[in-house]
Amino acid sequence: MRKKELKLVVTFHTTADAMAMEKTCRELEVPGRLIPVPREISAGCGLAWCAPLTEREHLAAVMADHGIEQEDLHECML
Repeated sequence: MRKKELKLVVTFHTTADAMAMEKTCRELEVPGRLIPVPREISAGCGLAWCAPLTEREHLAAVMADHGIEQEDLHECML
């Protein structure tokens, strides 16, 4: 079993935004991955982007530059 770590979880209103985030981050080689929204968080589309906490500002800039709308940012043990 993997050791749980504090991670940044970005939730989205729509699946389209979640998929756009995955595509954009892959193209720009931004660390992270698409995950199901953790149980302790409720979110619109059920998908979230999970990344290291150190990527918070970088992810915010990527989303702003590419018109990806987030629902919220969370810090979760995953």
